[in-house]
Formats: sequence, C-alpha cells, structure tokens
Amino acid sequence: MRSKSWAFIGDSILRNQVLSLICLLQKEEVPLEVYHDEQFKSRKWIFTNYNFTISLIWSPMLMKAEIFEDSDGVSKSDIQLHLDTIDTKWSNEYNSFNYIVISGGQWFLKTTIYLENNTITGCHYCPKKNLVELPLTYSYRKVLKIVFKFFLSANHKPLVIYRTWSPSHFEYKEWSNGGSCNKTEPFKGGLIYEKDVDKMMRGIEIEEFKNAIMKNATNLKLLDMYNLSAQRPDGHPGPFRKFHPFGKGRNVVVQNDCLHWCLPGPIDYWNDLLMEIVLRN
Repeated sequence: MRSKSWAFIGDSILRNQVLSLICLLQKEEVPLEVYHDEQFKSRKWIFTNYNFTISLIWSPMLMKAEIFEDSDGVSKSDIQLHLDTIDTKWSNEYNSFNYIVISGGQWFLKTTIYLENNTITGCHYCPKKNLVELPLTYSYRKVLKIVFKFFLSANHKPLVIYRTWSPSHFEYKEWSNGGSCNKTEPFKGGLIYEKDVDKMMRGIEIEEFKNAIMKNATNLKLLDMYNLSAQRPDGHPGPFRKFHPFGKGRNVVVQNDCLHWCLPGPIDYWNDLLMEIVLRN
C-alpha cells in the first residue's frame, strides 16, 4: 500500500466503514488527518511513513444532489436528485485514486424529487405534489447503471469495489418514529432478518453489478456483506447513537440507531474481507 491512494465514496455507512478501517490500520501507524469539510462528512488521512492516503468523500446519492438536512436528519426541503449527472465531488478526483470503495444506501428511500436535463421528471413519496410518482427501482437502477458505465468507460482503471446494501434492524417502528434494536446476540443457524425494501435494493445492486462485469469490467469487484450483516441485530449502537444518551435519566426518549454499526463490531469484518479482495487482485 505504499504510495497508494484510497477513496471511500458514499454515505454515513461508508464513513462507519472508514472509521473501522482507520482503527484497524492505526495499530501500525496513527494517521494524520489533513482535511475535513465543515461538517466532517468528507475527510482525508495520510499515513506518512507509507505515503498512503484514505479519502472519505460524502456523496450519499452518488449523483449531483441538493440536500437540505441537518445532522439529525431534519429536512427543510425535499432532496433534488439529478439522475443524469454524476457528483463531481468524487468524479473530479477519480484519476488520483488507486482503490475505490463505493456504495449506495438508505438515502434513496427518502422523499426525493428527480431531475434530468435540469427538468423535474418525477419524485419518490411526494403525495402532496402534483408530480409523477416513480418507483425506487427506477431511480436506484438508473444511478447504478450510470455509475458503473462511468467506471467502464474511464481510461483510468483503479480497483473499484462496490459494497452492497447494509441492512437495518429496526423493530416495531422505524428510525424516525421510535424503532429500536435490543437484541444482544446474533441470529442462530443462518437465520437473517431482512425487510422487503432491503432485499429489493440489494437485488438491484446484484443485477446491475452482473450487467457491468459482463462488459469486461476486470477492475470492478463486489463486496457483498448483506447476508453476513443481516445476521447481526446485536451489532448496532441502538440508544447509544450519541454520547451519554441517558444523562438526564433512563426515562428520557432517545432516538435509536439500528442502521450504523458499533466499533469494534461486525463492520470490522467488512474490512477484513475488503483486504482479502485487494490482496487477491
């Protein structure tokens, strides 16, 4: 890895994975953080003894998007997603990377207005607007096709690893209305917990990845952590999304996080398998 450059492109689950990797690598050397944006969503570290860099690029929808949310997920307006324009935050730096880990994620489930050629073409979950309701399958499949096409057509050929959908383990309700995840052990006997939408989105990823590699995409690899992660309902922060959530008493209402992963935790295995892919290639 000497004099190599890595990029992790995606949302907060990719950030979760990067922080796991940093923790694992700092057993060898503690890296120096040389860049972060105002909200610490995009960051860059360098391992000076090895001239080895890791960049985290915040691009939750992989394409150009106007997003109006604060750090707690409260939105002032609907996301506007340009389905025909790749996010330049990562595409402009593409040629500088030797290894890329990229993934879509749960941002595609949010209320979103879709644009093509800077013209609104429809939306997802906008019943109060006089717009064409388009299925999730339409937008997610279209984005993945364009992203994979970019990698296939580019002259620069880094090793690109697509990481599949990360399943959540919210029970009874969801993130925004009191869902929780209180299990303390993995599922037994290969049992997995999956929601229909998780299964559907991961299925789209597998289909589009297979379509891409049929076009002689020798530099494109798949890190499919879905089934392994679906067996770990015990691996999430739950109520400990923020520091000292019960500082004002055990009866205080807190938001549970059953999507991101504890550190150390199951997400460390993602990076073990990631390194296996890299070493084999």
